[in-house]
Amino acid sequence: MTKQDNGFTAFEQDALDYHSQPTAGKISVRASKPCITQRDLALAYSPGVAVPCLEIEKDPSKADIYTSRANLVGVISNGTAVLGLGHIGALASKPVMEGKGVLFKRFADIDVFDIEVDELDPMAFVDTIARLEPTFGGINLEDIKAPECFIIEEELKKRVKIPVLHDDQHGTAVITAAALINALILQDKKIEDVKIVCLGAGAAGFACMRLIEELGATHSNMYFLDRKGVIHSGSKDLPQHKAYFANGDKPMSIEEVMVGADVFLGLSQGNMVTPEMLLSMADKPIVFAMANPTPEINYDLAMKTRSDLIMATGRSDHPNQVNNVLGFPFLFRGALDVRATTFNEEMKIAAVHALASLARKEVPASVLKVYGEKELRFGPTYILPKPFDPRLIEVVPTAVAKAAVETGVARAPITDFKAYAQSLAARIDQSRTFMRLVMDKAARQPKRLALPEGNDPVVIHAASVMRDEGIAKPILIGDPKIIHTQADLMHISLDDIDIINPQEDNPLFSSLTDALYFDRKRHGILRHNAADILRHEPNTLASLLVRQGFADGLLAGRTQHYPDALRPILKVLGHDEKTGTQHHVYGMYILIMEEHAYFMADCTVNVEMNAEQLAEVAALTAATAESLGVSPRVAMLSFSNFGSSPHAESRKVADAVALLHKNHPDLLVDGEMQADTAVNADILSMFPFSRIKDPANVLIFPTMQAGNIAYKLLKELGKGIAIGPILMGIPQQVHVLQTGASVDDIVNLASIASARAGD
Repeated sequence: MTKQDNGFTAFEQDALDYHSQPTAGKISVRASKPCITQRDLALAYSPGVAVPCLEIEKDPSKADIYTSRANLVGVISNGTAVLGLGHIGALASKPVMEGKGVLFKRFADIDVFDIEVDELDPMAFVDTIARLEPTFGGINLEDIKAPECFIIEEELKKRVKIPVLHDDQHGTAVITAAALINALILQDKKIEDVKIVCLGAGAAGFACMRLIEELGATHSNMYFLDRKGVIHSGSKDLPQHKAYFANGDKPMSIEEVMVGADVFLGLSQGNMVTPEMLLSMADKPIVFAMANPTPEINYDLAMKTRSDLIMATGRSDHPNQVNNVLGFPFLFRGALDVRATTFNEEMKIAAVHALASLARKEVPASVLKVYGEKELRFGPTYILPKPFDPRLIEVVPTAVAKAAVETGVARAPITDFKAYAQSLAARIDQSRTFMRLVMDKAARQPKRLALPEGNDPVVIHAASVMRDEGIAKPILIGDPKIIHTQADLMHISLDDIDIINPQEDNPLFSSLTDALYFDRKRHGILRHNAADILRHEPNTLASLLVRQGFADGLLAGRTQHYPDALRPILKVLGHDEKTGTQHHVYGMYILIMEEHAYFMADCTVNVEMNAEQLAEVAALTAATAESLGVSPRVAMLSFSNFGSSPHAESRKVADAVALLHKNHPDLLVDGEMQADTAVNADILSMFPFSRIKDPANVLIFPTMQAGNIAYKLLKELGKGIAIGPILMGIPQQVHVLQTGASVDDIVNLASIASARAGD
């Protein structure tokens, strides 16, 4: 990408803006209890705080009850081996540690304090961290170079009675070992018989090899390589972790040791393995090329070279991604929940088998839908679960917790693991992560999206992000000179972005003119009028691109008022071409809050609706939620709870519910109900007859006035992220943006459009 005047590419500047705006950093500490009144203050601090303090003094285990310690992990680094950045120092590593905290919270509901320690001496580092034991329920060591990381982890485990895990070692090892178990099954090989070559003699490589050995690999069949080649008994000045895997008594190159190898593990750098090396391996080889972003051998090249190969990489755009997010959140979740005093080998091995077993099970339709796959079945391209598989939170922590109990390291043993698994499923609302699933699905099937405001710099920037992320194929409509000038000012490349100039006569423009004339000729439109309309109404031009099949959808309205943007779109796409029947169009927003996501309609199109329309918008909104991977629970909102306040308005909502129960018997929907009833489990439980047992995630408002006010209040007061408005009722993916929409607003809606266009 071209550098900007300040030295940053557009993506780099976006990354800096993300980390600095609207507030600095990615995480914050928020109070989990109210502190509004003087009594709240007295309970939270003096004198009330003295009561739990004295209880903990008498019984230290009560800290798990009266403080957040039992759900708090310290993510700790000295910045000596950060990502692909190397030794950048403790302070520079802080953005990475904050990011790790975000993943802990999003995937396993674990709170994090990130601690960056400016200390290179391993024992001094250990002294510092060991003294923090009263603060944390567990410690995640991160981005610490070898061999110091081995010393630090080993010494810390001796000195503290909480679980300690160096994720770069053991997180990677757990995922790799799970993938290897399944690859060996598919290749019909036994772990004790295979020859294993590991390139990359750092912390991750050593941990992978040790765990694989624990699973049954034969030590003499395992070859460990650093930059000099195979580590052997004659190698000099070997650190302990390298000496452990010294094999043979003479030097060997990677070319030599790869001959006849069954398994290759790559944890080094890109392009270290050649096709010739791959061809020299044994029949039905297994190659895990995990260097990122460039694998040790290119995936497509490897698959072209060996048809009998099973391959995994660290990349999300290839099958079988070895992704640590499959491991560390769930390892810690299980360890914390039984108050484990350590992470032992049995707990890690339990996680390995849980992951491997999950990949061999039938994949639910909900997972297939969010990944845009017709089928995911255990096989060469599916040996690990997908990172957003909702079953992970139930399966892996349960296995880890059970192993901790069975090996006697659990201070709070669990007896009912079935109930525990169910509690884990309820703890994580999968709707919080569904946008990542949507973007992944969109990237698998990017659609052509017309952008009629192509001269606008924000739209141009958004188009470049769509292209770079692979979520859509943007089509900018506008003046090419203006578009190129704006792009040059932002140092954005327009490669692979189509531009349509409405002032240029060409076969496409002529075809669209004919289509508009044919459609509107009995409405006073002559052919030259049709051409003038297309030259001056880009929304009409974009709509015709969609109707005629030149685009799969469109996004418009950033620089216009909502009704002005919507009218020309509906004139072209608001009716069935064959019958002339008008489509009934509705508007929905997705509100992503801190803990949940809500699908809310109608917020933008219909000022008032009758019972039939309310039922229709409810069914459409539920179908949209389901198409995006969320199981809908629909609440039909009113000021009345199930007839408590009889009125014509509330009866209209009740009538809509009756229609839905009749026409959509499998849909989880009920009402009429008040808004707090819909989202509060305690209030909802007062109505045991309700078909909705858990809080609703689809909220249908009786009027546009109510819906519009509600989503805007939630967005501003609740600090929610609003995605939309999403139009429903039109067969094509056509959406009108909010006036002044940001790059992120446009990209999010493009992801929705591209993901849904493939259904």
